[in-house]
Amino acid sequence: MAGLAGAALLGPTGKSFSKTTPLANVPTGKIMTVTGAVSPSDLGMTLPHEHVFSRFGKDAARYPSYFEENLMESVVPYLKKLKDLGVDTIVDATAAFFGRHPEFLNKISNETGVQIITNTGYYGAAKGKYIPKHVDDETAEEIAKRWISEIRNGIDETGVYPGFIKTALEHKPMLDVDKKLIKAAALAHKETGLVIQTHTGDNIHAANESINILTQNGVAAEAWIWVHAHNVTEPANLYPLAKMGSFISFDGLNEKNAEHILNGLKQFKAEGLLHKALLSHDGNSFRSDGSRKDYHFLLTGFKPQFLAFGFTEDDFEQLTVKNPAAALTIKKRLT
Repeated sequence: MAGLAGAALLGPTGKSFSKTTPLANVPTGKIMTVTGAVSPSDLGMTLPHEHVFSRFGKDAARYPSYFEENLMESVVPYLKKLKDLGVDTIVDATAAFFGRHPEFLNKISNETGVQIITNTGYYGAAKGKYIPKHVDDETAEEIAKRWISEIRNGIDETGVYPGFIKTALEHKPMLDVDKKLIKAAALAHKETGLVIQTHTGDNIHAANESINILTQNGVAAEAWIWVHAHNVTEPANLYPLAKMGSFISFDGLNEKNAEHILNGLKQFKAEGLLHKALLSHDGNSFRSDGSRKDYHFLLTGFKPQFLAFGFTEDDFEQLTVKNPAAALTIKKRLT
């Protein structure tokens, strides 16, 4: 990266880690952040799908290299700004091999006071670029064991535990590897109770097939979050899975999408489904080129539009406080 000469370059920092203590039990009824388990009532105002930082577009790496000085100079002040605006928790959707770095997330959370939730799982979109090689040779059961180990034992020796399972798919129809990763997520949820967040977008076929795979493996639709569901043109196509219990994530929030998302939420409220909707931006505090995609519009621009559209303060709290807490609470949701 140009202009970063002399900056501290950190990648695999295993020697600095202290040994992670395995959990006696995954904390059912709690929510796991990068600094420890919290009660759902302590989660507060939550952005359920953002990227604190990522390496999207760069080569896959389990522990990617970041220039720490530049990373911190960009991310820490921005998260402090979000904290001042009222954000209590950020769900970080950056997966392993995609730019996840638990040690930095822990440090940023401690410096800013913003609770951060990281993940286990693999990102299967982007033409499979961020799927690790071992997935080709392993069964869904073997992959699930890897994720369950992170949930129970922590991520390597970072002292950090994941709070949800991240997957992503884009193929129409789903490929065998997509099905394998969704099954692995089902098995990991069945064992641990962590919710599954799947980058699905407007791929309605894959959304339905994902739910079929979950239910075939004894996991209820309530354990699944449909990520980037705002890309579905007609909100009515989202109702069936929401009525089954799935959480529907309208996470492309920006000035251009505001009216589309408002209309979708209005229809959800009319259907009695507002309790199944999530609202976020898919922003990024530090992208691979060092730039930032802001994610404060919810509080600075969208909320006034939301209230003017006929929604209430209680509706806003439902979407930004109660729904994320319900989705992220560790609980086995089984058929």
